[in-house]
Amino acid sequence: MNAPAISVPQANPGAGYRAQQAEIDAAVNRALNSGWYILGAEGKAFEAEYAAWMGTARAVGCANGTDALALALRGLGIGPGCAVATVAHTAVATVAAVEMVGATPVLIDIDPVHYTMDPAELAAVLANPPAGLPPIKAVIPVHLYGQAVDLPAIMAAAARHGIPVIEDCSQAHGATWQGRKVGGFTEVSCFSLYPTKNLGALGDGGVLATNNEALATRIGALRQYGWHQHYISDECGVNSRLDEIQAAILRVKLTRLDANNARRQAIAAAYDAALPAGLVAPARRAGGTHVFHQYVLRSTDRTAIQAKLRAHGIATGIHYPMPVHTQPAYKGRIALGPAACRASEQASAEVFSLPMFPELADDQVAQVCAALMSL
Repeated sequence: MNAPAISVPQANPGAGYRAQQAEIDAAVNRALNSGWYILGAEGKAFEAEYAAWMGTARAVGCANGTDALALALRGLGIGPGCAVATVAHTAVATVAAVEMVGATPVLIDIDPVHYTMDPAELAAVLANPPAGLPPIKAVIPVHLYGQAVDLPAIMAAAARHGIPVIEDCSQAHGATWQGRKVGGFTEVSCFSLYPTKNLGALGDGGVLATNNEALATRIGALRQYGWHQHYISDECGVNSRLDEIQAAILRVKLTRLDANNARRQAIAAAYDAALPAGLVAPARRAGGTHVFHQYVLRSTDRTAIQAKLRAHGIATGIHYPMPVHTQPAYKGRIALGPAACRASEQASAEVFSLPMFPELADDQVAQVCAALMSL
């Protein structure tokens, strides 16, 4: 028997384009007709508008979120001979960026309720690092699934050792902690603008935010060969530039980001109300707001539940099926904290994500809710 057709996808970036198609098409045409396609007026305007939306002094565009993390590390002087503490329960990009700059990752386990970096284990690792590591020179916590990590505890642990914190905000555009947007609390923060993100391009892109003018200027040079003046490299840089077409698209999509996040929150509230016994709504960290990049449930019966939802035409996802340290490219060679990422491994075997994007129609949300109530 053929599987039923999917009528509610788990993600649908094309719907985000169609929702603002006329404005996006006009912006693309404006960029095309400008005759300037790299680091021009659109990119400068997007950086200014994003910084204003964030409430930071500066924003710097780049080619993708992985590069944003690598540029932040390089901007802070972190590379070979340095270790960086981050997590295993994340998109592999977070760890890939650490290795891109020649630094050594050390992976901290997660709080199993919110799935974000465990600040107690971070504190223990900073006080007593695993043997054989270079000195830990930075911490990259990931604001996962749409809400903040335990920022005060993580920042306090890092501050005791004089170590900067780089916020990975790639899943949390617009999430807040104590009324302020994440990404504005630490030396520098990094955002992916991949098409499925809360703020997504129609291609690839990334952006960094900071209140440190000198750091922003340095990162702006590093993304283009280390140039402070054209064709003259003051230091070795890379080629990681946000193109003008994507910048123009992002300017349009930024105007609707707050409304789209509110729609995600409304969809999450509907799902909360429909959950049957045995499925627990995603935890919301007290003091913060969750913008639901993903709506993540957890079950030891995950495969069966996903099959039942699929029978109702509903797609689900798994974010993420394997912690980084268990993947073939990394297995057996990445340092772990004392908990050996056991909570990360358990979560990866049980989590799954319901459909979540702001263009979900009310009847599609109702279809998901009815399927949940039938489980």
